[in-house]
Amino acid sequence: MSGRDHCTRCGACCAAFRVDFHRSELASVQPGGVPDALTVPVTATLRRMRGTDDAAPRCEALEGEVGVDVRCAIYAARPSPCHEFAPYAALGIGDDACARARRRHG
Repeated sequence: MSGRDHCTRCGACCAAFRVDFHRSELASVQPGGVPDALTVPVTATLRRMRGTDDAAPRCEALEGEVGVDVRCAIYAARPSPCHEFAPYAALGIGDDACARARRRHG
């Protein structure tokens, strides 16, 4: 499995961290943006991916079993924090946040 496949099929980060982003990334504001229904308002300008603020965080866009085989249902429209997380994962290079997320899920 390539580094990119391993990253996009792991899902630990999607079930470990809160995901906040500016409302300008919403589909109602920007065609092809993050589906509004998968977010909750935090402030007038800040949105959060639904499920990422739960006691056991898990983004509602995540499908499958963490650490086994997952996929992001909105991968092409995911918010900027998801785009920016572990920027070298496609090369098989994680970072500290990635390692922390994976440890949370064994």
